[in-house]
Amino acid sequence: MNKLSDKVAIVTGAGSGLGKAIALMYAQHGCKLIATDINSDRLHKLSEEITSAGGTVKTIVADMAIAQDIDSMFQLAQNTYGTLDILVNNAGIMDNFDPVGDVEDAMWERVMNINLTGPFKAMRSAIKIMEQKGSGVIVNIASVGGVAGARAGAAYTSSKHALIGLTKNTGYMYAKKGIRCNVIAPGAMNTNIAESIDMQHLSPLVNERIMPGMALMSRASEPVEVANIALFLASEDASFVNGAVIVADGGWTAY
Repeated sequence: MNKLSDKVAIVTGAGSGLGKAIALMYAQHGCKLIATDINSDRLHKLSEEITSAGGTVKTIVADMAIAQDIDSMFQLAQNTYGTLDILVNNAGIMDNFDPVGDVEDAMWERVMNINLTGPFKAMRSAIKIMEQKGSGVIVNIASVGGVAGARAGAAYTSSKHALIGLTKNTGYMYAKKGIRCNVIAPGAMNTNIAESIDMQHLSPLVNERIMPGMALMSRASEPVEVANIALFLASEDASFVNGAVIVADGGWTAY
């Protein structure tokens, strides 16, 4: 059964990891995709995988810190498919685990722009389309760093807490408009997000205060395990799930 037949979705950060898993799963369920990423080679490979399996996808290189790139992905959706049903804000970066005393302005601004401001602008554009048609789904990807204080640095933790708050506000405010907005908070996952961490220059506080908690993880998830949740939230199976935070961390934050 195709749960997303003829739906149109934008998935950001779709070139690898969780974003790729979500894009592939949505395509398998009949969804027409706009897949964005900062890496054109990864997008090309994704496109080949989807089209070879009979799926429909258009790709666009987009940086969530650049407003024009965000506008361009919505223009592509409208020009290609004429509408939008689902927005998945997946693209994000880490912050070197820096505590607040060590966070430089450039790092703070970059993390906030990609993890929070970019998704906000994408949501604002999506809402305008969804409100007119009286339906739509937004799925944001936060982190257990958005529900706990010691899973990342100050900038990343703040950005993901804020994204969860933005999700709750949006889900509530537009509930009567036929729009649902939910957020997934994954734990550790086998993806390439660690590429944005400078592991050679971690603050001593990281080893003292954060790293001991890593031993409490049962394991890291595979992207497809979290993609299953993104499929559920985008489908009619989740018709009464709105403004919710779905934690998928193998029980890590239950301690």
